[in-house]
Amino acid sequence: MNLHDVVIHQLTNLFLLTDKEKGILRHGGVFQDAEKRASIALSVFQNKYYNGKIDPYNGVIYCNFLYWLSYCAFINKHIDISEKVYSLNKVLHGVELFYEIKLPIHWSCEHPLGSVMGRAEYGDYFFFYQGCTVGTSRHKGKLFHPIIGNYVTMYSNSKVLGCSYIGNNTILSANSYVINETIPDNSIVFGQSPYLIIKENHKNERCDQY
Repeated sequence: MNLHDVVIHQLTNLFLLTDKEKGILRHGGVFQDAEKRASIALSVFQNKYYNGKIDPYNGVIYCNFLYWLSYCAFINKHIDISEKVYSLNKVLHGVELFYEIKLPIHWSCEHPLGSVMGRAEYGDYFFFYQGCTVGTSRHKGKLFHPIIGNYVTMYSNSKVLGCSYIGNNTILSANSYVINETIPDNSIVFGQSPYLIIKENHKNERCDQY
């Protein structure tokens, strides 16, 4: 099976894809746009399994592609397809990547199981591991979403919520929890708000180097 066949087969079996929706995926340009975006995103990260093609049997690669497919369907107003592809990604990879959330052109993950990427402003070269959460929170009576700079890496089970700003070139260590805080550029973050430990990222490590 080629990639078209795999995706359409999965969607049809799980969510009763209509003939019209199959036609849109095969001939509407949405599929090709998603492949292009996923290839751009994956090409900058050192994933030893990525060889320039979307492999539907590799969780990281396929997860990335399915996000872009749901997003591209959404911006082309094919909402039913967006919902089905978004749900397929959850079923297969246990990850929450809602199609209305705009991830940067360069993003990737490793072991995405249990991660929730909610409403936020995501900077370029964003990378996350398993069990991570990004989302809104109430602060001073209002709902806020985080702003995440460029080259930010979230290690396993780290969280960023609410009125938080994460500076460029920052690493959120495993199990760190940032809520309603400002993190400067070039930081390594440990602990949980309001008792964070912030150290300087002397090595200027970046997520695209992992």
